Formats: sequence, C-alpha cells, structure tokens
Amino acid sequence: MNSQAPFSAQSGDVVAFHRTELNVILSLYGRMVAAGEWRDYGISSLKDVAIFSVFRRTAEHPLYRIEKRPKLRGRQGQYSVIGMDGQILKRGADLKTVLRVLERKLIRAVETD
Repeated sequence: MNSQAPFSAQSGDVVAFHRTELNVILSLYGRMVAAGEWRDYGISSLKDVAIFSVFRRTAEHPLYRIEKRPKLRGRQGQYSVIGMDGQILKRGADLKTVLRVLERKLIRAVETD
C-alpha cells in the first residue's frame, strides 16, 4: 500500500485566496446575486494564479474572472478583473479598489427609470 498522501508536496505550491480576500469577493457576489446579475461561481487554485469565476448561468463561460497573481505584486498589482472577452477591466494591488469596476455594474443594475 502506498503511504503517500493523495496530493504531492507540490500541491502546496498553489496560489489561493485568503479568507479575508474571499470575504470581500463573496460580499460583492452576494449583492450581485440579490440584484439578479450573477447566479454561480467557481474557484480555481493553480500554480501561479487563483481564479474566482462568476457565471450568469452554470453551463456557460464566466462573465468575469477575479484573478490573484502574486508574481505581479511588485508590478501592476496582484489582483485583476477580466471580462468575458479576456480584456483586463481593472488591475491593482488593493482587492477592494479593483472590485469597484464590478460594483459600478451593480449600481446600474438597481437604477430605475
């Protein structure tokens, strides 16, 4: 019988969102769900990047990807919001500031004429 753990030692070398980062993201996610804009999400923790993907419906491509790339911390900032077309909508070092690009969409979603 193999006594190795199911994951290799390299599995610890993945990038993940910290609890405080997830709290910020999930707060926005909850408001967008309440506004009827978003319906589902997925989280990926990979070697160089952690991704929080947002979906309008479960079986489609993500509307937005919130990415954390620690290697870019000293350059453009480790957080970015990427649109469905792959365009970077906002990038920076502060997660709350980067997520404001999506909060603007929430304001438009609740405006009434």
